[in-house]
Amino acid sequence: MSNQPHRDPELRHRSIYLLPNAFTTAALFAGFYAVVQAMNSRFEMAAIAIFVAMVLDGMDGRVARLTNTTSAFGEQYDSLSDMTSFGVAPALVVYEWMLHDLGRWGWLAAFVYVCGAALRLARFNTNIAVVDKRFFQGLPSPAAAALVAGFVWLVVDNRLQIPKEILAWATFGITIYAGIAMVTNLPFYSGKSFALGRSVPFWVILVFVAGFVFISSNPPVVLFALFIVYGLSGWGVWLWRYKRARSLSRRSI
Repeated sequence: MSNQPHRDPELRHRSIYLLPNAFTTAALFAGFYAVVQAMNSRFEMAAIAIFVAMVLDGMDGRVARLTNTTSAFGEQYDSLSDMTSFGVAPALVVYEWMLHDLGRWGWLAAFVYVCGAALRLARFNTNIAVVDKRFFQGLPSPAAAALVAGFVWLVVDNRLQIPKEILAWATFGITIYAGIAMVTNLPFYSGKSFALGRSVPFWVILVFVAGFVFISSNPPVVLFALFIVYGLSGWGVWLWRYKRARSLSRRSI
C-alpha cells in the first residue's frame, strides 16, 4: 500500500530518514563551529566542539540501526560530515593554533592530516562489506581528530608553560602521526560488537558511571590520555597478532 512505504525494501534503500540524519547534521555543525571558533582564536571552544561532533557521530549510526532507519543516503551523508568534522576542522584548528608558526612545514603537516582523513574515509566506504567488523583498518578519523583536538584542549585549558618552538614541533609530530595512522593497516578495536539493546550485568553500569566520573574530574587530561592509549593500541594488537602467527607457524612445522 502507498501509505506503508517501509514495506518496500528498494524504497527503504532510497529513503531519507530524519532522526539519524539529524544527529549527522548536528555533528557537521559542530565541526563547522570548531572552524569558526578557531578563526576567532577561541581554541578551547574549537577543541570541545570537535569532541561534541565525535559524540554525535557515534550516535547517528547506532540510532539508525536501533530504529532500523539505515539508508544509502545516510551512509554517504555521514561520510561527508566526517570529512568536515574530523578531517578539515581539526587540521584548520591546529594550524591556526600552532602550526602556522612553522611556515611551510606547518601547512604540510595539516595537509598530511587532511589527506589521511580523506583516504581513510574512502577506504572505509569501499571496504565496509569485507573487513572484520570488530576492528577498524587504520586509526578511525574521529579518534585521530580527538588526538589533535585533545592536545590543543590540554595545553590551552591547563595553560602549560612550554616553549613555543617545542610546542609547535610537538603539535607537528602529533598531527603527522594522526594523519599517517589513519592510512595504515593497523587494527583498532571498533566497539561495534557492543550492542546498546542487549542486557548487561549490573557491574557494567557501575563501570560506566565510574568512567563518567573519572572523565569529568579533568576532561582535557583524561580524554587526551585515553586517546593516546587508543591511538597506540593498534600497534599492540598488530604485535600480538604477529607473535601469535609466528607461534602457530612454528607449531605447524
